Amino acid sequence: MAEPNLQEIHDLLIEIALKAGTMITSAHPSQGGTDTKINSTDLVTATDKEVETMVSTTLKERFPTYEFLGEETYTPGTPLTAAPTFICDPIDGTTNFVHGNPNVCISLGFTTNLSPLVGVVYNPFLRQLYHGIKGHGAYLTSIDCPTPHVTSTTPTPPPGTPPLHLGPSRKLPLRNPAEPLTGLSAALMAHEWGNEREGANWIAKTTTFMNLAGALSSTPSSASSPQKGGMLHGLRSTGSSALNICAVATGGVDAYWEGGCWAWDVAAAWCVLVEAGGMMVGANPGGWEARVDGRVYLAVRGVGRVGGAGGGVGGGAGEGKGGGGKGVDVGEGAREMQRRFVEEVWGCVRGELVYEV
Repeated sequence: MAEPNLQEIHDLLIEIALKAGTMITSAHPSQGGTDTKINSTDLVTATDKEVETMVSTTLKERFPTYEFLGEETYTPGTPLTAAPTFICDPIDGTTNFVHGNPNVCISLGFTTNLSPLVGVVYNPFLRQLYHGIKGHGAYLTSIDCPTPHVTSTTPTPPPGTPPLHLGPSRKLPLRNPAEPLTGLSAALMAHEWGNEREGANWIAKTTTFMNLAGALSSTPSSASSPQKGGMLHGLRSTGSSALNICAVATGGVDAYWEGGCWAWDVAAAWCVLVEAGGMMVGANPGGWEARVDGRVYLAVRGVGRVGGAGGGVGGGAGEGKGGGGKGVDVGEGAREMQRRFVEEVWGCVRGELVYEV
């Protein structure tokens, strides 16, 4: 099999993401029109399914020999393999979508040998496109022409609506050189509650959140010598794992600790993060070798100067859309700073997150 053309794949995923964005913003979800999966916090709409069908059909037409892994068509127990694979979450942030919260995105990743090589994450409500190709940097691109926001009396985009097109692009991280990671007490982190609201994973999550945010650990080793907590500047939650990781890639959030999400939630943003100089490891202490399908993750932002002069977006395939800039060039000193931060986060983790893969 020939080597995948990552630029071609990247450009196609952007086209698909923009089309999906119009489908998402033109929909009218309601809480009464949703189905549930695990429980009442795990929602799915008809739009989720329609978008995934469009994505899978388009990709199969162009790349019939590549695998496809999508949230809405996933069969439990089906492993992610080393084969070239497209990984899709048609709507990451479905609960936000149903409630009218704009933190919603489509996440489109491409992996080979279980390594994220291309990532496209698009929020159609805020018209923000995060994208990257391995070795070519990561970018945040605005979409100039607004996706139409239709009303109940105009359920489809009006005739003559101008097509979406790529606008200005900024190389990630947005601060370059990025600020040092000096420790938890000067950090802003992202988290999510997840769909499991009882049991060992729930207890481990909520206890760890308290340890990260509090002045003192909620589980001290002894009453006479309480351990210090992380005393974070704050914990933030967008309601979308992909957008949380992209926030880390921009540098707007220092890290994101998570358990329970799936490969389709993280694969695309993982590529964006790494190309922005970030690091992805496991959520459990000692998990230096994270798997894209491992379901436990800790994303940490880049430090210092990342890459070279940005290429930006514009022109056709090969000219940009993430293809024109240098890849990651992160010094060993920056990596050591990231590792120390990871270990400080792990020091606040109580219990072990364990999920079926």
